Amino acid sequence: MLALSALTGNAAVPGQSHFPAKAKRVIYLFMHGGPSHVDLWEPKPELIKRAGQPLPDSYGEVMTRRKVANNPLLPPLRPFRPRGKSGLEISDFLPEMAELADEWCVLRSCHGDSVNHPQSVYQMNTGSILMGKPSLGAWVSYGLGSANESMPSFVVMPDPGGGLKGGPPAWGSGFLPAIHQGVTMRPGTSPILNLQPPRGRESRQRATLNLVQELNREHLAARDFDDELSARIASYELAFRMQSEAPELVDLAGETEATKRLYGMDQPHTREFGTRCLMARRMIESGVRFVQLYSGDTNGWDAHKDLEKNHSTYCAATDRPVAGLMRDLKSRGLLEDTLVIWGGEFGRMPMSEAGTGRDHNPWGYSVVLAGAGVKGGYAHGATDAFGLRAEDKPVHVHDLHATILHLLGFDHEHLTYRQNGLDARLTGVAGKVVPEILA
Repeated sequence: MLALSALTGNAAVPGQSHFPAKAKRVIYLFMHGGPSHVDLWEPKPELIKRAGQPLPDSYGEVMTRRKVANNPLLPPLRPFRPRGKSGLEISDFLPEMAELADEWCVLRSCHGDSVNHPQSVYQMNTGSILMGKPSLGAWVSYGLGSANESMPSFVVMPDPGGGLKGGPPAWGSGFLPAIHQGVTMRPGTSPILNLQPPRGRESRQRATLNLVQELNREHLAARDFDDELSARIASYELAFRMQSEAPELVDLAGETEATKRLYGMDQPHTREFGTRCLMARRMIESGVRFVQLYSGDTNGWDAHKDLEKNHSTYCAATDRPVAGLMRDLKSRGLLEDTLVIWGGEFGRMPMSEAGTGRDHNPWGYSVVLAGAGVKGGYAHGATDAFGLRAEDKPVHVHDLHATILHLLGFDHEHLTYRQNGLDARLTGVAGKVVPEILA
């Protein structure tokens, strides 16, 4: 039924979840490159105490990307402080987000399966280290569709610097109908390319589109099911409808100066990401179900050296916009049914690299949630004393995905699509909901 509604152009029918949902929509803030959990979200006193020493032998062999296992331990570069009524400890790297500590649910025991960027980007987005599987946003689109027939259900806003390791398959539809892949938008005066039709030619354009669609449908009827052609037919219709709504949606001129300042659009270093965060709010208001923003170009948060400089730069660019987005969502009553996700493809090692940096760490890291259905001011689980491996209440990527789908009203074991004779799902054959984080 879910697949049929999408293919017949009725993807905007809401309420197809398995049970009442806490979240109606998702904003996923993806910090590309791997932000350091031990410098941002999880304090490690032992890492300070043993700074400059090697990791104890009791930790055994450690798989690393750049052979840093025997390097000296590097202490956190900024102090952690208890924040808010909850006392949740957050680093001074993120002063604005720290002010909202009572909203954040920090999963401190996440873990994945690859030390490499592309594979980990794929896993965080699709549940698999292999390229070509449907992304989380595509599954949400498949399950819920869009609440607005004039807008796509899944929108992606990449970093303008480009260079995501793994590329567009991170927001692809995989074996799901192609209509569910993420629609990319770009910063600037024309976020959606070729959106404006020639003036005074609307009726001619409609007639041309009708002819093309008629020929496409005749072609489709004469052949076995062609997913790409079906998606193209639906995409033509969506693009035509977007011409009337999307220009107004991406025009921020109507936003107040106070709102723009809230997102940091008045400052050069926060303007770009703040603009995309504000656009994300407008997207979900219009009925888009899943909006994903990427922070970080080819290297992004990947601080193999001089982590202080790297994270200072990226935290400064994103901290105020993210906090502004949270405050704006809450003031408009949207946070109560919007799930906000903050995280990268992995964390960083406790050992130093090149003296002042850290290597990739998929064995233990933090992902942060807020909003619909999650406990605020709460830290779930923990890595070991040094931040190397998830130890207390470990949360695999499959568990994270199962929990996100649960918040959206889906049993992850039953949100499936028939593929090669199997009922395929986002969580594969694994995954369990993390009940402790549910409000």
